[in-house]
Amino acid sequence: MSRGEPTSDSAPFFSSDSEAEGPEDQGTATANQQPDEESPSGVSRGRALVIVFVLCYINLLNYMDRFTVAGVLPDIEHYFGINDTESGLLQTVFICSYMFLAPVFGYLGDRYNRKYIMSGGITFWSLVTLASSYTPKEHFWALLLTRGLVGVGEASYSTIAPTIIADLYVKGKRTNMLSIFYFAIPVGSGLGYIVGSQVSSRAKDWHWALRVTPGLGLIAVLLLLFVVKEPKRGAVEARPENHLHQTSWVADLRDLSKNLIFGAITCITGVLGVASGVQVSRQLRKKTARADPLVCAAGLLLCAPFLYLAIMFAQASTVATYVFIFFGETFLSMNWAIVADILLYVVVPTRRSTAEALQIVVSHLLGDAGSPYLIGVISDSLRKNDSFLWQFRSLQYSMLLCAFVAVVGGAFFLATAVYIERDRERAENYAPTDEPIVVPKSGRSTRVPVSSVLI
Repeated sequence: MSRGEPTSDSAPFFSSDSEAEGPEDQGTATANQQPDEESPSGVSRGRALVIVFVLCYINLLNYMDRFTVAGVLPDIEHYFGINDTESGLLQTVFICSYMFLAPVFGYLGDRYNRKYIMSGGITFWSLVTLASSYTPKEHFWALLLTRGLVGVGEASYSTIAPTIIADLYVKGKRTNMLSIFYFAIPVGSGLGYIVGSQVSSRAKDWHWALRVTPGLGLIAVLLLLFVVKEPKRGAVEARPENHLHQTSWVADLRDLSKNLIFGAITCITGVLGVASGVQVSRQLRKKTARADPLVCAAGLLLCAPFLYLAIMFAQASTVATYVFIFFGETFLSMNWAIVADILLYVVVPTRRSTAEALQIVVSHLLGDAGSPYLIGVISDSLRKNDSFLWQFRSLQYSMLLCAFVAVVGGAFFLATAVYIERDRERAENYAPTDEPIVVPKSGRSTRVPVSSVLI
């Protein structure tokens, strides 16, 4: 599509609900509605809120499905007779499919009706997930194929849904709604583990764990088609869609490539941080059993000053900012693999999936689920006026909270170092017992099994 050409959303099938009305219809609708009932997006405030909750429900469902397989992975390995390497491919093929198809749906989402694209993607994802539950044990490759195809549906949704929220709300309200939307990630991940393991246990068949989300996916499609309304692009930002023009995909990528420096730094520092953290911990273990939490603490405490300097130099020097970001992210990434290892060796094998689920929920709950909202609240409270300078300054100062939290995290890892040896020894030497203990009951001592009073 050439620069300056109007958007292609006027096509009959792909046109948005709000844009399908002619001038006369729009005039009539405006005359019959109160001024405060409908925003420039063409969606009333009440319906916009309902749309956000529908999108949150689907996002929750996406992550439930993604982690359901993890909840029944031992059963899958036993059923197909595969090793850890082959079972690891299930997530790899999904992520690769999801990763490479995301740009395709990003292109389509900027040009065509987003509601229909998401509906088609979720329908396809639900059918493929259901089909994967009928894979014969002789054809593990078919399960790999279907897990890869699931990435098609998730890519069609994850790349587009946030843009609908962006066209419904601005500023603080947008931040609030996106916080709710992404809060579904940790909750859905945890529910995936729980639903997968519990359904498999109750049905005595892991296949049924993969048949839960497709039914919920059908509900999601119906909600998309009959509840969600396509908002006008950019209208809530005082940039109605008829004043915006589509550019070619190459032009889009050229403009977006300005952000690639930060993305490249994040990728490189992630690899360097994880690798260096593992190596330092491995060498330090020869000297102390507390190596893992000490390395994690050192990483967070070292990253804090670099994060602080990167934020404070954001306006003064671009080069210095990128240098500080490089070192800050490298130290920040040192604990990723180590934390996962700590979790696994302080928990007995029969409870590790539950521990992983709780760790996902708690870490996201205390981290990326609420942090965008909190940063936004602090930024808005610090802003003295709506000038561009104060928009920058208030956000800059609010981001300093990240450096403070890094220090607090380092302190918690130091506290972990005090208990790590004892906790690891308890997990390694754990043995279930039914030895009776004395429990008071109605003022008298009663001997009952340990298992009856432990949850």
